[in-house]
Amino acid sequence: MKVLVAYDGSAPAQKAVEYAFDEYADEEIILLRVVEFADGYTEASIRAIQDLLDDREEEAAARLREDLMELVDTSGVDFQMDVASGDPAREVVEYAEENDVDHILVGSHGRQGVSRILLGSVAERIVRRAPVSVTLVR
Repeated sequence: MKVLVAYDGSAPAQKAVEYAFDEYADEEIILLRVVEFADGYTEASIRAIQDLLDDREEEAAARLREDLMELVDTSGVDFQMDVASGDPAREVVEYAEENDVDHILVGSHGRQGVSRILLGSVAERIVRRAPVSVTLVR
């Protein structure tokens, strides 16, 4: 079984990583960090900033490795790390579809009511669009 953990460095995402390593230690775990960028770029400006995004992905991967070493004991756990750029919810769902992921874990900030409606929720969008089961970790 492949388990995808969406990781953004937040406390809820850290809890999702810990949960994955505790509950799915015998499975293949994929930690995905999405480097977010704003919408509204033109095609020309996207090409111009692609190098910058590549650099940000490399930095994000390095931070992910550092965070992971502080969070969990990785010995004996089959895991990999990956980084993508774009809208976090869309990238997580697409990654799951393209890589035959069986389950997704997402940390949730637990926003409710008006706050959730106004701000939107990456976790909620993943739950609604994911092709597989999703576990929200608080």
